[in-house]
Amino acid sequence: GPTRKMPLTASAMDFFQLFVPDNVLKNMVVQTNMYAKKYQERFGSDDAWIDVTLTEMKAFLGYMISTSIHHCESVLSIWSSGFYSNKSIALIMTQSRFEKILKYFHIVAFRSSQTTHGLYKIQPFLDSLQNGFDSAFRPSQAQVLHEPLIDEDPVFIATCTERELRKRKKRKFSLWVRQCSSTGFICQIYVHLKEGSGVDGLDALKNKPQLHSMVAKSLCQNASGKNYIIFTGPSITSLNLFEEFEKQEIYCCGLLSTRKSDCTGLPPSMLNNSETPQFRGQYRIRMKGNMSLICWYNKGHFRFLTNAYSPVQQGVIIKRKSGEIPCPLAVEAFAAHLSYICKYDDKYSKYFISHKPNKTWQQVFWFAISIAINNAYILYKMSDAYHVTRYSRAQFGERLVKELLGLEDTSPSH
Repeated sequence: GPTRKMPLTASAMDFFQLFVPDNVLKNMVVQTNMYAKKYQERFGSDDAWIDVTLTEMKAFLGYMISTSIHHCESVLSIWSSGFYSNKSIALIMTQSRFEKILKYFHIVAFRSSQTTHGLYKIQPFLDSLQNGFDSAFRPSQAQVLHEPLIDEDPVFIATCTERELRKRKKRKFSLWVRQCSSTGFICQIYVHLKEGSGVDGLDALKNKPQLHSMVAKSLCQNASGKNYIIFTGPSITSLNLFEEFEKQEIYCCGLLSTRKSDCTGLPPSMLNNSETPQFRGQYRIRMKGNMSLICWYNKGHFRFLTNAYSPVQQGVIIKRKSGEIPCPLAVEAFAAHLSYICKYDDKYSKYFISHKPNKTWQQVFWFAISIAINNAYILYKMSDAYHVTRYSRAQFGERLVKELLGLEDTSPSH
């Protein structure tokens, strides 16, 4: 849970600033002004540009965050006369001023000569965000490594023509997280660029198990020695990785797939489906030290690799129609944590910022801001302030937008 007690009067802004404090916003102001100056020195002066202020930067973020609540495809819809227009916040800043800030917006204006990392323009922000996550929240023992659901807004996709869909560029990165599976709080973000010739570029990692193993190690670099139990999907699950994690006192439970997983070192007899008909709930086990390979049958064969649970401990899967199905405890635990993450995705993935910039670092930035707001809401729900105001996720987002824009209305919107 939270590491600090927030006051009863804590606002949405107070929770957001646990992760994005004023010093980070002031740095955005400085870097944006530096980039505007550099840009104009190179391409000619821009008479319409005036240096951005901290108040304007907060308002700029507020406009962007408003797209996560109202799901307008373009942030400029706020100033339009159409369905997504928002007169109550459009008066704070003119559209032309917003577009100027958007044009010059930067977190790192200059590239240092030593920099080779593709995300150098956003890395300081990601590092600051990580420090905020680490200091504000203490995760539970059970955590999940996965790619969060950050797909396009389904309503927009449904109304898109094929030509519009083809024009939309595919993301050049994948975003992975380590997430506390009892609260949904995202403890760590890892961004992997899909292009690049560096050590961690996809050019150097043609086989996916090697790539996913590297992602898992990066996400768990701060988790060693804490006896965490990490749940993983088939792309990450492998015997070599789990044995390596065990040496660091990180224990694992993962679903295994003969198609997607690295099955090196596992007995072939357990990877082949038996020809004799089986009953639901039947399972076979093979062990090596603390590691167990479980093959469990339920309308199909499911394989689990774990060193976190004893294979002889019994659990149960409850199905609405067929009732209770017996299984090892590892299977029950995996199903419970996976279902929680599905619920998290259903609830929070629709609150990702809709703005889709062309630049990769800006796409990563808006995804990271969206995750920070979701984390802020999770901390708010666990605080005393929630019992006073009881905002929903949408209301919390609206409050944050109004506070960033400096609007004085403090009543919850319905």
